Amino acid sequence: MTRKELGFRAAGLLGKGFLMGMGSTWRYEIRGREVLEPFLSQGKPFILAFWHSRILPLSYLHRGDGIVVLVSEHRDGEYITRIVERMGLRTARGSSTRGGARGLRGIVRAARDGHSMAFTPDGPKGPPRVFKPGALVAAKLSGAPVVPLAAGASRAWRAASWDRFEVPKPFARIRVRYGEPHYIPRDADDTALDGYAATLEAALNRATDEVDRASLSRESAPTGRES
Repeated sequence: MTRKELGFRAAGLLGKGFLMGMGSTWRYEIRGREVLEPFLSQGKPFILAFWHSRILPLSYLHRGDGIVVLVSEHRDGEYITRIVERMGLRTARGSSTRGGARGLRGIVRAARDGHSMAFTPDGPKGPPRVFKPGALVAAKLSGAPVVPLAAGASRAWRAASWDRFEVPKPFARIRVRYGEPHYIPRDADDTALDGYAATLEAALNRATDEVDRASLSRESAPTGRES
């Protein structure tokens, strides 16, 4: 086994341990998850779309769900892959900047096999909170709807990265909002996709701003563990 492979394995183990330990202290307040029930009960796939900065609390929330996540083929993506796969998620490798077509084919195949998907439409390098077309193309080809998903932490560390990546602090309150499903017609052209991207970007930004405001305003009013 090479030193590089040992590093990836260690990152997977340590990353899972960190996320499981931190996540066990987070308190979730979830609204709108009922929009997923028709798909879950019928075994039909859907596409979760959320901003790159909110990966950690949402990966913990959906651990073990078998959702397929599109991960960049850059070296950093290998570390992410090792962690999320240990969390019970699946991955397809590729992005809008490298290996995109291959990654998209992999994730669409997974959808046709009945697996739901997750995209960070502003990743892997931004610009932040701008909805790029990958999730829409996957929705168009697979027939699965795009479900906007937002999460906001009452207390978090923020990295000095392009998206100010958030790591919720221990015992943070995490507010989560699922939006209404959006279907993308099979015959949607580039102009139509631009319109859907603008609509979803606005919806996801509104939801993200809402959970951020609510999380901060209620930080001083603790309650019991929520789900």
